[in-house]
Amino acid sequence: MEQQFWATTILDFLIALGVVLGGVVLGGIGAFITDDYPMWRMLRLAEQLKIWAMVAAIGGTFDTIKTFEVNILGGQLDQAFQQLIFIVSAFIGAHTGTILVRWLIQGEI
Repeated sequence: MEQQFWATTILDFLIALGVVLGGVVLGGIGAFITDDYPMWRMLRLAEQLKIWAMVAAIGGTFDTIKTFEVNILGGQLDQAFQQLIFIVSAFIGAHTGTILVRWLIQGEI
């Protein structure tokens, strides 16, 4: 069971990271094609994609929140804590992607 927990935690982190980085790269290519400023667009996209990366990583916010609620009300605090760790892991992955984009472009929003 513990191995499944860590696998899910790492997977959530990497999915969120991948959504941000992939979206930013493809958005930058789109900005270049449409004669927009790619670096500015990439910085903006990194911030805008953060929440969607978290949603994609945890598999939809409603299911996770419902599971969190059921576990708390059912007295299964360890399960609720695991769900919280999954959400935090997804947030850290998305934020890491944003930091990497800022570092690579060397810009600020």
